[in-house]
Amino acid sequence: MFRKKGYIFTTKHHSKRGIMSTVFWVLSIITLGSSIYLSYLNKGEVNVRYASAAVLAVIYMITGIILGAWSTIEREKFKMFTVLGIVTNVVAFGMLSIILYAGAYLD
Repeated sequence: MFRKKGYIFTTKHHSKRGIMSTVFWVLSIITLGSSIYLSYLNKGEVNVRYASAAVLAVIYMITGIILGAWSTIEREKFKMFTVLGIVTNVVAFGMLSIILYAGAYLD
């Protein structure tokens, strides 16, 4: 009737590539956010620094997606950071696409 709660011991741990995928997402959001904020402060004037920061954010996002996909094939690992890294990098890439579309085609 009353079950004793036991401990489950496991050797699983988080994938380092999955954690790095999530870290790259954080770096890309910080880089892209600062680029957008500084462009806003500059009243929308085009500056090469802001464009290079956006390109750097894209490199971070692509690297995060690749590391996340690479960490899915590891066995006996927790998948939380792997899935979190892949999903957040794809969402950030979509947000950047919307921002670029709005800047190019909308007045």
